[in-house]
Amino acid sequence: MFASHLRVFVAAKPIDLRISFDRLAGIVRDQFGDDPRSGALFFFTNKATDRCKILFADRTGYCVLYKRLHAGTFHLPVGKGCTEPRVPVDAEAFARLLEGVAREVKARIRRLH
Repeated sequence: MFASHLRVFVAAKPIDLRISFDRLAGIVRDQFGDDPRSGALFFFTNKATDRCKILFADRTGYCVLYKRLHAGTFHLPVGKGCTEPRVPVDAEAFARLLEGVAREVKARIRRLH
């Protein structure tokens, strides 16, 4: 689905998704230490992890994709002890991340632990 050379970074902490292009780019620049115009995708979620915004830039400006899951949550690749502001993921993991995790599956996973 996505090119294998695609660079994707997932924010380790949730954000207020009411913010738009410039503030997302500011987070990428100031907190991640990355260039928001680098061609990479920057994935952000809300606290409930049922919505996300993805910031990227093309030749002409910033683009933001916004997704809301009908059911379930995004299963972030970030552990509780993560001290990094963002986590890199490959294209395959990014494709799985966008699918989300159904609430029923998440409940079964919790019962196993």
